[in-house]
Amino acid sequence: MSTTILAIESSCDETAAAVVVDGRTVKSNIIYSQIELHKLYGGVVPEIASRKHVEKINQVIQSAIDEAQVTWDDIDGVAVTYGPGLVGALLVGVSAAKALAYAKKKPLIGVHHIEGHIAANYIEHEELKPPFMCMVASGGHSHLVYVKDYNQFEIVGRTRDDAAGEAFDKVARAIGLGYPGGPKVDKLAKEGNADAIHFPRAFMEDAPYDFSFSGLKSAVLNYLNGCEMKGIEINKADVAASFQQAVTDVLTDNSVRAAKDYGCVRLALAGGVASNSSLRQSLIDRCKEEGIEFYYPSPVYCTDNAAMIGVAGYYEFINGTRHDLSLNAVPNLRIGER
Repeated sequence: MSTTILAIESSCDETAAAVVVDGRTVKSNIIYSQIELHKLYGGVVPEIASRKHVEKINQVIQSAIDEAQVTWDDIDGVAVTYGPGLVGALLVGVSAAKALAYAKKKPLIGVHHIEGHIAANYIEHEELKPPFMCMVASGGHSHLVYVKDYNQFEIVGRTRDDAAGEAFDKVARAIGLGYPGGPKVDKLAKEGNADAIHFPRAFMEDAPYDFSFSGLKSAVLNYLNGCEMKGIEINKADVAASFQQAVTDVLTDNSVRAAKDYGCVRLALAGGVASNSSLRQSLIDRCKEEGIEFYYPSPVYCTDNAAMIGVAGYYEFINGTRHDLSLNAVPNLRIGER
């Protein structure tokens, strides 16, 4: 007998809902993106994001149900992201999910946002099963997670300061590309020389799987300021390519090192930065060299979406996870917490 989950995601600036069957089949995946709203400010404004979620959440949920061609009788549970993320944005999704679960008498399943990103890999790769190592790279997180089982996670590496996506956004702003920075840097980098400028790669001897991108970000800013003071023309494409290569090298080296040290024959990529073409190709090449199976989601499942929450919610559901109406938004929720 199949299990159908209605999932809701509103942790940042995407209002999303999806219907997922048995944790692998996506019947619908509706996403309302607020990028155009936040471009004016160069980043996500939490209050604006929250208000737009309130405006769109019911429409998005209904669209997901309609597109999936299901009724409430078909739905076995309601899954929702309850952390981490922007507290006001999270509250909109959590409140909607609680109201629906109560009104329709359906089980409520709270889902960790990062665990959702990891679960996105299951959608298109039916053969992928734990254990495996997963690199989660996004605007707010850079984590190396050892996925022991569908509901068991161990963080083996994390950022000491800026997340990879955050560094992309800040460098993009510095060279005048605007928001969102990741896709724009990736596009411009294709026109530049990745070896033109040597930017630093941080390595922590005491924690070989950890990341640090603040020094790299500062090095880019110092290079730009130095060129400006000396009247040297800045080749933005070379800056973008060289910066991107530095991030790619660190993420690739740490991910492959962790996979090998933990005896993993499978390595997965997840999060918004997972759609970066340079990072994908670098990991494809390195994993091939090392004999490691490499998995990554399509771009639509890399950015915030509800399908991934539906997948993670399914595995929580069959594991017996249930939340009552006291479920609240937890903006700093740690991975593995229940």
